[in-house]
Amino acid sequence: MSVQGNKVKKAVKRPSFKVAMIPIVFMIMALYVGIARFGLDPHVPLLLSGVVAAIVALWLGYSWEDIESSFLDTIRLSLQAIVILLIIGAIIGSWIAAGIVPTMIYYGLGLLSPGYFLVSACAISCVVALASGNAWTAAGTIGIAIMGIGQGLGVDLAMVAGAVISGVYFGDKVSPLSETTNMAPGITGAELFEHIKHMMFTTIPALLIALVIYTILGLQFSETQSSIAEVQTLQKQLSDIFVISPWLLLAPAAVILMMIFKMPAIPGLTIGSLIGVAFAIGFQGMGTGDAFSVMYYGFSKEVGIEVVGNLLNNGGMESMMYTVALILIAMSFGGILEKAGILEAIVVALLSFAKRTGSLIMATVGTCISANVIACDQYLSIILPGRMYSKAYKDRNLHPKNLSRTLEDAGTMTSPLVPWNTCGAFMFATLGVSAFSYAPYAFLNLISPIVAVIYGYANFKIEYLSDEDEQSQESAFATDREATEEAK
Repeated sequence: MSVQGNKVKKAVKRPSFKVAMIPIVFMIMALYVGIARFGLDPHVPLLLSGVVAAIVALWLGYSWEDIESSFLDTIRLSLQAIVILLIIGAIIGSWIAAGIVPTMIYYGLGLLSPGYFLVSACAISCVVALASGNAWTAAGTIGIAIMGIGQGLGVDLAMVAGAVISGVYFGDKVSPLSETTNMAPGITGAELFEHIKHMMFTTIPALLIALVIYTILGLQFSETQSSIAEVQTLQKQLSDIFVISPWLLLAPAAVILMMIFKMPAIPGLTIGSLIGVAFAIGFQGMGTGDAFSVMYYGFSKEVGIEVVGNLLNNGGMESMMYTVALILIAMSFGGILEKAGILEAIVVALLSFAKRTGSLIMATVGTCISANVIACDQYLSIILPGRMYSKAYKDRNLHPKNLSRTLEDAGTMTSPLVPWNTCGAFMFATLGVSAFSYAPYAFLNLISPIVAVIYGYANFKIEYLSDEDEQSQESAFATDREATEEAK
């Protein structure tokens, strides 16, 4: 116990592995019982898990002020994501009202065949995300159009969402414009383009396997005369409700160009939503007040046709509030776990079993996935394992780009597969399909961590430090160690 001014500060204890598992086991049980037994959304089970984590932290000697400060700091990490989420809601609402989304759906229905739709959806999503460097931007623009086209063609929407997510996360993972692609080598001390090149060895094979599976799956939706008639009917209904024009495609083109030229996401997406408002007024003849209103409330129109109503009645910042609440609760839980040293205790236990390169990479993969499940945020699934495993990789003479690649193979790629993770919650809000439904079809995201582990055990495409590399890493490691001590 130490005295600071007039306050007596209680000494804190490091949690043992058994103590660290208390809030984790409670979370798993609460989510299972809450969702499977009572049909709850994950909000309340996660909130109760946060209560248990706070009790454990108090027992370890942390004050309530420490706990509150930690989860508020963690929430601050998600504020940018929340703002982007709200702007994406505004974009969806204004782009539907402007006829931009209906136009993309209209032309897409004419160009894409049901039998090859899934593989086409994945490939198109890859290109857009690679150009923009952001999975969320790609999903919130081309992704919603692909979902609409898939629904019109009669393709299983869980499969469509899985194909979109595989595509957008491929682009997000390998684009030099992506935040996570810059973050992973920045934390580990690898060079950016060396990191991207090293990732290609695991990512390209995983993508090719995914594309083959999408091609095979898509064959069951082969085009028939009835589906052609349905597509033509849907196109006519869209053209009856909206002015359909190729000029409307300038809006998504403008957003993608802004991202290519490195405009930050928030101003770029805001401009995109305002373009939608302008097009709603100019092309569709909507009143100014109504056009701005859809940015918050979303587009709503009684059309009398269920499939068209499902396509069009969507969007708005208000529709994102479910996801915003989930992100705030999940990030609070993750912040408490990090402050109490619970995540670190679990990693230390995992390292005791990592005797070889393969088991070390498998432990890293397991930690990244666990961080996505427990800490509920993609960034934390990269930052925490990156800090905690840096020394272990160096001690085994492994080049840091092995670690940075694994962080992306597991941390980046599995983040949208967890419903209460910020990425999983965003994709549900944007694409309208739960992670529980699309996860089995997000093949690239599922295959990438498996490929990483196989490479580790086979010692394939694993690079080791040269003498020069070791010297250059000394200063980087010292800096990382100081950062870790400060985090503690």
